[in-house]
Amino acid sequence: MRVAIVHYWLVSMRGGEKVVEALCDMFPDADIFTLVYDESRVSEKIRGHVVKTSFLQRLPGAIRHYQSLLPLMPFALESLDLSGYDLIISSESGPAKGIIAPPHSTHVCYCHSPMRYIWDHYHVYRSHAGLASRMMLPVIAPLLRSWDVSTSMRVDRFVANSHHVKARIGKYYGRSATVVYPPVAVEDYAPSDTIEDFYLCAGQLVSYKRVDLAVRAFSKMGRNLVVIGEGKELAMLKSIAGPTVKFLGRVPFPVLKEKLARCRALIFPGEEDFGLVPVEAMASGRPVIAFGSGGALETVVPGETGLLFYEQNVEAIVDAVRSFEEHAEDFDPETIRTHAARFSTRNFKFGMDSIIQEELRARRSSALAASSHAEARRFPLDSVFPVPPPGTDIVH
Repeated sequence: MRVAIVHYWLVSMRGGEKVVEALCDMFPDADIFTLVYDESRVSEKIRGHVVKTSFLQRLPGAIRHYQSLLPLMPFALESLDLSGYDLIISSESGPAKGIIAPPHSTHVCYCHSPMRYIWDHYHVYRSHAGLASRMMLPVIAPLLRSWDVSTSMRVDRFVANSHHVKARIGKYYGRSATVVYPPVAVEDYAPSDTIEDFYLCAGQLVSYKRVDLAVRAFSKMGRNLVVIGEGKELAMLKSIAGPTVKFLGRVPFPVLKEKLARCRALIFPGEEDFGLVPVEAMASGRPVIAFGSGGALETVVPGETGLLFYEQNVEAIVDAVRSFEEHAEDFDPETIRTHAARFSTRNFKFGMDSIIQEELRARRSSALAASSHAEARRFPLDSVFPVPPPGTDIVH
């Protein structure tokens, strides 16, 4: 069986790329298809596979400015030749599911999210975009939405990374989905005997993650906050930060692991489709203080593995932190870590394998049924055009 893994773009190692790694483990001979590829910024495991790119790869500056090529992405995806592949697994958050699969193949889509920048986050993205993008989005977004919905019919089976995303697949595509939580390498994290006097905020520094709320809240309280990550918001965040907020930028994994294990709690102020960082914090035995929306509702257990606040503003974060500090001793690191284990890579692989095998069996059964039906309809000619018995008069 020839297997293809389709991922929107391979230019960094974040949650989506961790899913690709897990799929590579499951299918070590699979080929990978992507729009653009930066070999220097992905893992050795991904580099060990044949990676095939679209024509966007050959455009000057495409690797760095791939997001500005959004209008060309449907054409680029449909240009990818997947002839001869029996199983296609698309990893979807950009428009990866839009490939044209061969008729005999099985296409399973692991959906991190329908494209946020043309659906539920459209107005947020547009308000933070540059002048050219703000002018172009109203023109191209309706076309992309039509293409996005129509290409959902090219998928045989949808898998969602959370119930939150499952609901959006149903709303925008009118398709059902099975939930399999994304892989978190929980075994790579461990609790620490030393808890230091700081809170942690980690992830990509972009507008929808609302790190600005955490920075303002901790500056207001005079509590220590460590921010790990890089992105377009970094300069702005530094400009509003007080002296108790420290920015570390992008750090190597050992540093991130240490900070996760030694912080008082992780602050998670944005709405995520799933959210890997809270699970990584919990795998380190640390509680999470999160905005009660999206994936956090499925990963954080209030009073057991953390606290939720339900208004996305500075005051709500301040109140949540103060409430946490009153009950900090009630959170047991081992209980928190045990909860995080349900989101392991092993569980992801088991769930995906079960769904893929089920879908392959269904396709085989359908093909056999169609073959049997076709065989039953192969009548001899005289049953279609009856030959009259000898001596029968034929009336014209």
